[in-house]
Amino acid sequence: MNPSTPIADQRFAVIDFESAGASRGRTDVPVQVGIALWSPEEGLGDSLCSFLSTDQKITWAARKVHGISAEDLAEAPSLLSLWPEIRRFLADRVVVAHGHGTEKRFLRAFPGHSFGPWIDTLSLARAAWPTLPSFALGDLCQHFDLVPRLDEIHPERRWHDALYDASASALLLDHLIGTLALAEKPLDLLLHPDLSAWRALRRS
Repeated sequence: MNPSTPIADQRFAVIDFESAGASRGRTDVPVQVGIALWSPEEGLGDSLCSFLSTDQKITWAARKVHGISAEDLAEAPSLLSLWPEIRRFLADRVVVAHGHGTEKRFLRAFPGHSFGPWIDTLSLARAAWPTLPSFALGDLCQHFDLVPRLDEIHPERRWHDALYDASASALLLDHLIGTLALAEKPLDLLLHPDLSAWRALRRS
């Protein structure tokens, strides 16, 4: 993808994972994935959401956050078996996540993939609105009154559900692009949020 192409001409895939939680001597693993397709022109589109099987026990702390139980995973597919669908959703799109370290790490299960470039809505929010008291996804959506729209889209879901959080990141990105009139700006502005450039945007 050409980073000089206008943001309005791009297609995005917003992804979120929920995990089993870190435990002593074991690497954290995903237990749910959510992907929401979004574009500036068409808004939210197709989505993917699935629990993911694992032989690793979900920690008490993780379950307290997202509420996912071993029973939820009993009939779930593995991350590897979902590879064709994940590839279909992410290929040839700008990939978005809020604090994208976890998402990048879990996708390393597929070596040699060409997903990306990546946008981190956490970094963008810090650049666009540096004086906000919190940059947690839920706090940002609450601050910008995006939660009613989220609940309209996903009435049966809640925070820390992977698809709910992915859609929240998409709406946050949409809000940022609209508020700062970025649609005709180059994609590179989102890929590399240079603070001096963002300060100029806030003054204009």
